[in-house]
Amino acid sequence: MSMEDFRALSAQWLEASLPERYSYNFTWMGRPIIQYPQDIVALQELIWRIRPQVVLETGIAHGGSLVFSASMLHLLGGEGRVIGIDIDIRSDNRIALDEHPMRSRIDLVEGSSISPETVKQIHEMVGGRSPLLLILDSNHTHAHVLQELRAYSGLVGAGSYVVVLDTVVEVLPGHTYPDRPWGPGNSPGSAVEAFLAENDRFEVDSELESRIAITTAPGGYLRCIRD
Repeated sequence: MSMEDFRALSAQWLEASLPERYSYNFTWMGRPIIQYPQDIVALQELIWRIRPQVVLETGIAHGGSLVFSASMLHLLGGEGRVIGIDIDIRSDNRIALDEHPMRSRIDLVEGSSISPETVKQIHEMVGGRSPLLLILDSNHTHAHVLQELRAYSGLVGAGSYVVVLDTVVEVLPGHTYPDRPWGPGNSPGSAVEAFLAENDRFEVDSELESRIAITTAPGGYLRCIRD
């Protein structure tokens, strides 16, 4: 089988897995993480390589991704922290996170990730600490993701990454998410394309994407190549 055929088969498998809600099968240290295992492994590689002082994540859901990042920072040692932003942190998820052993490394911010107030608050919380790894996984519309990229990518320095999840929406059939406002042409993938056209500090890490093969973030692993 050629590499091209393998990638096509991987894409076919991922599309078939979506109706099965495959990403909901997994937890990290007891909290639902709602990610594909391949992306979890890729993020692990990036955190270990970058050794960030801050992991900034938009979109909290059940908190599994925050716990994952916090556990990786704990293994690294030091004072690294995770900042999670969500427009609505549900009380049951907040309680579960408050009771979690990794809570001491996690800061929760409730509010729209693109509101001027939240953006200002996050920049003040980061306070120039570096390296920073940015993971975007909240509202998946083009306008929202592009605003997130513009608001927070300046916090990411050379050698670190912005990871935009669910860029795969751009290449899925338009009927995949009938109850959501996003779809092809209005997705994280289209936002990344627009962002890269206006910002030459980032490039797609196609080597990482090729290795993991199955990913919700095709073209979404963005390496910062200059400060």
